[in-house]
Parts: sequence; structure tokens; C-alpha cells
Amino acid sequence: MAETKTPLLDRIARPADLRQLAKSDLRQLADELRDEMIDAVSVTGGHLGAGLGVVELTVALHYVFDTPTDRLVWDVGHQAYPHKIITERRDRIRTLRAGGGLSGFTKRAESDYDPFGAGHSSTSISAGLGMAAARDLNLKNNTGPDNNVVAVIGDGAMSAGMAFEAMNNAGAMDSRMVVILNDNDMSIAPPVGAMSAYLARILSGKTYRSFRRLLKDLSRHLPDSLQEKARQMEEYTRGFMTGGTLFEEMGFYYVGPIDGHNLDHLLPVLENVKNMQNGPVLVHVVTKKGHGYAPAEASDDKYHGVSKFNVVTGEQVKATPSAPSYTGVFAEALIDEASRDDKIVAITAAMPSGTGLDKFAAAYPDRCFDVGIAEQHAVTFAAGLASEGFKPFAAIYSTFLQRAYDQVVHDVAVQNLPVRFAIDRAGLVGADGPTHAGAFDNAYLGTLPNMVMMAAADEAELKHMVATQVAFSEHPTALRYPRGEGTGVALPQRGEVLEIGKGRVLREGGRVCLLSYGTRLAEAQLAADQLDAQGFRSSVVDARFMKPLDEALILRLAREHEILLTLEEGAIGGFGSHVMHMLAHNGALESGLKCRALVLPDIYIDQDKPDAMYDVAGLNAAQIIETVRALLGADGAQIEVVAPKAGA
Repeated sequence: MAETKTPLLDRIARPADLRQLAKSDLRQLADELRDEMIDAVSVTGGHLGAGLGVVELTVALHYVFDTPTDRLVWDVGHQAYPHKIITERRDRIRTLRAGGGLSGFTKRAESDYDPFGAGHSSTSISAGLGMAAARDLNLKNNTGPDNNVVAVIGDGAMSAGMAFEAMNNAGAMDSRMVVILNDNDMSIAPPVGAMSAYLARILSGKTYRSFRRLLKDLSRHLPDSLQEKARQMEEYTRGFMTGGTLFEEMGFYYVGPIDGHNLDHLLPVLENVKNMQNGPVLVHVVTKKGHGYAPAEASDDKYHGVSKFNVVTGEQVKATPSAPSYTGVFAEALIDEASRDDKIVAITAAMPSGTGLDKFAAAYPDRCFDVGIAEQHAVTFAAGLASEGFKPFAAIYSTFLQRAYDQVVHDVAVQNLPVRFAIDRAGLVGADGPTHAGAFDNAYLGTLPNMVMMAAADEAELKHMVATQVAFSEHPTALRYPRGEGTGVALPQRGEVLEIGKGRVLREGGRVCLLSYGTRLAEAQLAADQLDAQGFRSSVVDARFMKPLDEALILRLAREHEILLTLEEGAIGGFGSHVMHMLAHNGALESGLKCRALVLPDIYIDQDKPDAMYDVAGLNAAQIIETVRALLGADGAQIEVVAPKAGA
């Protein structure tokens, strides 16, 4: 039998198998694990750089800690592909991010080795502290194991306020847990080498900790003022040597920095902190994104998230776009508007390339602000800019704007400050799955007085709406648009300013009206084409605005049609609900009008190809026609429903 390329990894089905290896074998295992991850992601696409950076850390954590009894919580979870491979999921790793396959993030329903699901950042310390508190309560009642809790958080995620809130609470509670700070971009770390590894091993060791406790016991016999001086001297001496004073002040015992790719440095420190019995510990580990794969090391920004790629060359396989992306059109439109208006500024929360604001920053570096993973701060920061007469565009994914809802309410809407929200990734997002879907912004923003809401049906409409946001300063505005390519319509040289609250009629006539808000307009037109071909004329209308509604237009449509369908790529409580509420209050439903609101269903839709997800949601042309057919009753029996595309 021919030798495999991964002889050690082939022996590892679960971490218990890993713990049977000699320490001297772990370097080879890490190399094999890295190769396996590269090969898998070359087939599936996904997050690459972050996972490559934590291969050695993953091996070390599962070797030292007794997972899954010991809880291992990965922040965000996009770096957990190596973790998945060695936790009973290697046989499915090439289904990552595909329909029916493994999630691209940690997911409780997927494995006992994923004790906490993720997708958004900066949650791991809070969740881990909750698990540690639960363990402590169970131990008091003799109902649970005395297990360890380990939270792994990146330096970017540490920029979020939630992480510091959790650390502050953990320091005050003095509950036993370990936080691994995976530092791959911070400047707080002094040089990492033999001396820092030696210090980390000494400071985390039992001898030093016993000596420290002895000194504390002795200091209790000193006057209070000298006790405090002794404590400060010990703390700041260690802080000077290690750079961990900030974490010590928050109540953590700081260890590090250590080389996160050197197993000889990692293992003894992790073994030491595993045996610590009191309080929270922070282990500062320095890694490099993309480590061990030359193309990713050379360009970690391009290899953070990748499409399928050639393992040898690193060249990514990307389909030639048939139309510009909505994100790209937004960026170009904003740059164009900013060339004529020096009050336009842009804010992103650690997603400059994802929102297109990297292009804006290149053109106007002094007018673009990346505030880090801090959506709450981003929104209130934008409100401060608006209060001084600037025109701030807060470009934030729909799913991440949820994290700043109180700031949208209190700091923007209540004060009626004209912050311009550019809501990217509105709607379903394919392979990223439910944690990143922008399903709720229609509903959660639609309840707010003073908020003007619009949705782009295509990339030309997006340009018009950016221009409209620039020109309109009476209220805050929100513009939503999806992930991916546009429809290929011709783009205007410059966006025109739309009349606030006015829709547009694309075709009119017949018994059925399809009233769309956003990019499901293309499917509404396709459904209308098929209905027209079968002798059932229908109207198609682009609402453009959800707040304020074009009440005069919608009431006329209600009078002139037998059936009114609203379509939106959002959850219940959004555009359709607002339309029905308005119709009811105007007595328009009493005439026998048949109304249906086609929205995202009341479920979380798992990752898949977009068309397959829209089939599940009931928002493709075939499902629209099926709804019309059912509402027409006997008259609709002759309508042929074209079978939906097979997940294309």
C-alpha cells in the first residue's frame, strides 16, 4: 500500500487520538494539518489566512486540554477549519460553505466540539465567562465537572467594546478561565523570541506563582499603604518585562508574548495555565496570518477569504463578472459625489474592502475613517460628524449594523441627525450562511420615526439613491443593497436625486400587481413575463422607498388590481407589513383585495447557492407565479408554473 501524504493526520479522528501522540510528533502533525486545510479550501473556497495562522495553536490546545469536556470557544469562528478537521469532521471538510455541508463558522448543532456558535466577532470572552460561571455553580452543587474554559480571540476582535466589557467582568468575578489573545497584527507585542518564551514559561509556572502567593501572604502583615505599594511594584515589574499591564489592570494574569508557531514554546505555557486554580489568565500568542503557505503570507489581505484556487501557484479561480458588484458601484458613486462635496465623509467598522471604502480611502484618505470592529462607536461617531454639518456615510453590513441598534435609535433617529447608512449585504448571502444574512434591517429600522428607507433594485438605482442621500439632510437615511453582482443595466454618468417617498411603475395592466422593494424586482419582472405569455397581464412596480411609502401610488394600485403581492428580501415586519398596515388604515382591504407579503420565511436559511436559498425562501419567479395561481383560484388553474432552477 502506498504511503499517504498525511500519515499522522490519518490517525486522528478526534482530539483524544491526538493526545496519544508524542510531543515530538506534533510538528509533523501541524504540517500535515496545514496541507490538508490548504487542499480543502482550494476546492471549497472560504477563509484561508486566519486558519493557517492558528494551525499550531489548534494542535497545542487540543493536545493540552481535554476537549470537548474542556470548552474551547473560537471568536468569530472563521479560523476554525483546522479545528474542524481534527474534531471528527475531516471527511466532510470539502463540503465547507456548501448546501448541506459544514458551516464556515463554528456551530453548536454541528459538533460537541463547538460549544458556542459564532460568525460575529468579540463574543468569545463573554460566552466563555458564562460557561465558567456555570461550571462554578455546578461544582457548588456537585453536579458538573471541574473543566477548563478557553476562549481564543484575535487582536482585531479585541478592538470591540464587548470584549473589554467581558474582560472587566471576568476580572471582577475572579472566575477561572483562559483567554488566548491571538495577535497577528498588533503593535503591543515586544519582540518574540527565546527570552520572551522563557519569561512566559517562568511566569506561568507553579514555582513563580507559589512564590507570588507567598509574598502576598507575607504582605498582609504590612501596613495597608505598603501592601498596595508591594502589589504595584510586582505588577508593574512584570508589566515592564512582558507588556501586559493593561490586562493586569483588568484583573487578568498576563502571560506572554509567545511565538504561536513554535510548539516548544506553546505547550509548556498552556500546560502551566491549565493547572492554574484562581482567576482569569490571558496568554498573548503572536501569529502570522497565512503562515506556512507562501502566497497567503505574501498577501494576507487577499487570502483572508478566497475563492477556489490553485494550490501550487495560489492563483484564485474567479468567474469573470458579467456586471459590476453593488459594493463597487456604491464606492464609485460615493467617490464621484465626494469630488463635488467636501462635506462627504465615510465610516467603516473594520470592513474597508468589504464595503468598498478602501477605494474611497485611496481617493480621500482624510475623509475616510476605519474605527475597527466597533459598530456602536461607528454609528455615534457618524452622528457626531452629522451634528457638525458633515455628511457621514456609515457603510456597514446589515448583519453587523444590528450590533449598533441602540445607537441608531438613541444617537441618530431620536436626534434626527442626517447620518447616511449604506447597508451592504442586505438579504441572503450564499456561502456565509445565516450569521451573515441581512434579513432584519427592514424590520428593525422600519419602526423608527425620522428614518427614511430606500432599497436599490439594480445598480443604476443604487447610483441614484447615493445621490439622493447626499442631497437629503432633513432626516437620517438608510440605503440597502445586496451582496454580489448587479443586473447589468446601463449606468448613468451621475446619479439623479430621487423624490423622497415616490415609487416607479415599470409596466401596468391586468388583475395582478407585483410591488417589489429592492432587488427581487428582477424576479418580479421574470414572473410577469411568464404570466403575460400565458394571457395574464400583470403590473410591476418598484417601490423604491419603504419609509415614507408612496401611499397615493399604492392605494391606486390597490383600487385597480384584484391581487397585490409585495416582495422583499427581508424578514416579516418590513416593507410588506408597512404596506398592509397602510392599506388597512385606509380601508383598502375592505373591497376584497387579495394581498400577500412575500418575505423571508421565519427560519434561518443555511448556506447554499443563492438560487437554492431563494427557492427555500419562496422568492424566485416560480414561487411568485405559484402564489398568483393560488390567489386566482379556478381562473389560475391554467397557469403553468415553470419549475425552479436547480440551485444554479
